[in-house]
Amino acid sequence: MAAMASRIRVKICGLTDPASVAAAVSAGASYLGFVFFPKSPRNLGHDAARALAAEVPPGIAKVALTVDADDAALAALMDRVPIDMLQLHGHETPERVAAIRARFGLPVMKAVGIADEADLPQLAAYARVADQLLVDAKPPKTAALPGGNGLSFDWRLIANRRWPVPWMLAGGLTPDNVAEAIRLTGAIQVDVSSGVESAPGVKDAALIDRFIAAARMEDVR
Repeated sequence: MAAMASRIRVKICGLTDPASVAAAVSAGASYLGFVFFPKSPRNLGHDAARALAAEVPPGIAKVALTVDADDAALAALMDRVPIDMLQLHGHETPERVAAIRARFGLPVMKAVGIADEADLPQLAAYARVADQLLVDAKPPKTAALPGGNGLSFDWRLIANRRWPVPWMLAGGLTPDNVAEAIRLTGAIQVDVSSGVESAPGVKDAALIDRFIAAARMEDVR
């Protein structure tokens, strides 16, 4: 059942199979994320991603998550998979973000990891060159993945903060805490991956539905 009308926009990231895509679409997701990072349990090959992208109705943004990809890798991806937005989730500098945006002509979302107040200035720097920001939890140095680790940060750090581009809250969100996260931060866009999984890389349709319903219910209270 589709979620009620709301200004809250939800991104379901790390989709790997047709059933999960269908579940996210049915629940009312605004963005669907596909991961292109070999170390991730959610990694997709181009052919698999192309098939999944074909199942996405018009009006839902198809987002490709990449990590420090070079121009050749990005060009190969975009040649094979019909995507609407690039999500840069590595150590890309503001200059690199600007160059990718100029070269490939797609909207770019830059993920920025937050652990404490010292990380906040990065958000302003990337807001000058990206179309959107993904405000995520900074992974520990020992983590193999730059995101999708199920970790959150102190949401009070960004309470009532705004940037000149749209932004999305990520990091450790679940059906049980997304409403609180929205209340504390004022986010109107949220991103989830591991928080709607039954195992790494395995999405759970019931959790997807619960997550989107919880996020949007908070908006209409």
